[in-house]
Amino acid sequence: MPGLVIKPRSRIFHGHDWVYASEIKKSFGNPQPGDVISLKDFKDKPLGSAIYNPRSQIVARRFSRRKQDLDRAFFLRRLQLAFTLRERLPIDPTLCRLAWSESDGLPGLIVDRYRNHLVVQTLTLAMDQRIDLITGALLELLSPDSIVLRNDSPMRKAEGLEPANFVAHGESPDPLMLETGGLHLEATLLTGQKTGLYLDQLDTYDRVASLAPGKRVLDCFSNQGGFGLACARAGAASVTCVDISAEAIAAVRRNADLNDLQVEPVEANAFDYLKNCEKQFDLIILDPPSFTRSKKTLGDAMRGYKEIHLRALKLLDHDGYLATFSCSHHVSRELFLNNVRDAAVDARRTLRLVESYSQRADHPILPTIPETEYLKGFCFQLLPGR
Repeated sequence: MPGLVIKPRSRIFHGHDWVYASEIKKSFGNPQPGDVISLKDFKDKPLGSAIYNPRSQIVARRFSRRKQDLDRAFFLRRLQLAFTLRERLPIDPTLCRLAWSESDGLPGLIVDRYRNHLVVQTLTLAMDQRIDLITGALLELLSPDSIVLRNDSPMRKAEGLEPANFVAHGESPDPLMLETGGLHLEATLLTGQKTGLYLDQLDTYDRVASLAPGKRVLDCFSNQGGFGLACARAGAASVTCVDISAEAIAAVRRNADLNDLQVEPVEANAFDYLKNCEKQFDLIILDPPSFTRSKKTLGDAMRGYKEIHLRALKLLDHDGYLATFSCSHHVSRELFLNNVRDAAVDARRTLRLVESYSQRADHPILPTIPETEYLKGFCFQLLPGR
């Protein structure tokens, strides 16, 4: 098997599974893009098996600590293990992320389940080359009505892959009606944001909505209205959902009608809305898309977060609540918390931390791979008279 010899002090010796070009001492056996390769240390000790792509900044991604191939038996075994783990979690296993890339030993493979339909993403070259093996294993294990390949993620560009969305098995299920947390939601698996719904936030909707009864609620970057609709259902006095996408606002209207709920959908840039709004709110929710996909733009992202935090705090009424989220793994929990703190200082507001949030348990976090923890959130209460 071809492979790589890894330099001393590389991150893989500290438990990480990624190898960058700068960490390679030499290659052997002429590995080709997409190959399964072996990893060795500088003393020729084996470090496991990895997938290889010299076009990517992450040249190798380890998926096993022993010699292993990506064959049919491997995918059946790893996918079944991932599915079994979800069945043990306090979540609905028929509406969840069934396989989560490195966190399930399947680097670059994502499988989301929407009842009898599956959405698959292949974000690495090796997984993309083996899509027939993967869909075959999924058909054998779950017998879904359809399998949608949702490969429009910008992450594929780093692997030299083109975007491609199509139905690999069955027929398109769109639009798909789903029920979760007492809400009926319409999902479009082929074209909607993420893979249809924000599965990582499903449990958080109700946690934030528990603060909503009798409150005036502003849901910024609302997408399909998950937070806003949950707040309306919980008894909010009013709910305003703001999103720049006309499609998202149309989805908010449809979902409100499905649930017989009253919300005010507003098609607008959330930054502009927060700047120009003259209303006051008791609960403001900020759940924007990722402001950065690289460390190079982290500074700009933090300025963007501070701007929306500062503007939101100025609209928050007496002892109101601010629930805010970041879905970029480049923004650490501490960095995000400090950003809110700095905004509060500039706005001359005193905040009390009420609750912290993370991604749903079906998106497991590996402590040795910090990139697997991407979603973080906080809920603050504005202290009056301070």
